[in-house]
Amino acid sequence: MTRGRQAVVFDLDGVLLESEQLWDRVRRELAARAHRPWPAEATAAMQGMSTAEWSGYLVETVGVPGSADDVAHAVIERMASRYAEHVPLLPGAVAAVRRLAAHWRLGLASSSPRRLIDAVLAAGGMRGEFSVTISTEEVEAGKPSPAVYQAVVARLGVPAHGTVAIEDSSNGLRSAAAAGLVVIALPNPDFPPVDDALDLAAARVDRLDDLTPELIEAVLAER
Repeated sequence: MTRGRQAVVFDLDGVLLESEQLWDRVRRELAARAHRPWPAEATAAMQGMSTAEWSGYLVETVGVPGSADDVAHAVIERMASRYAEHVPLLPGAVAAVRRLAAHWRLGLASSSPRRLIDAVLAAGGMRGEFSVTISTEEVEAGKPSPAVYQAVVARLGVPAHGTVAIEDSSNGLRSAAAAGLVVIALPNPDFPPVDDALDLAAARVDRLDDLTPELIEAVLAER
């Protein structure tokens, strides 16, 4: 298979952006202001959900008052405000994107809303490196559904089995694997994926500097 029929797809939160903790903090603050207890499973459950899904979860499961649309707006406004002050790119994020973009077309499959995706890529000077960017709010379901990865590879015009996904969370790993992509795990140390999700990965790296063209070639060759 030629490189023209191959691609690399990045997740955003937890892979290029140190933002999972921020999402969690903002959502918890919203619940705390409403005097709602935070369910033990809530943080992991919402990782990878689309905007409509996690805002509905906050209303229906956590008990945050208001409509899902209102809750989504409140959370996204707070996230945008934090990003306006500082975009928490992970060490090596821009370099990794540019390093792989020199060899393959890149896609982005993110659970962040479009507004935040565009803000982050613009702030990091990475917008031009990605051929396709899709938010889970633009497909029928969030991760662990394969919908967002299926949409990205379809728009890239590459086969799933010739595409590598970089993911950090249980739901993200499951999403990419269910779509048929070759998965590299970059586990989030604060919210590590469970073992059965991690087992879906063809390789594991602990930092973005380890995402090399040689590694991508190796996992694609194994497929």
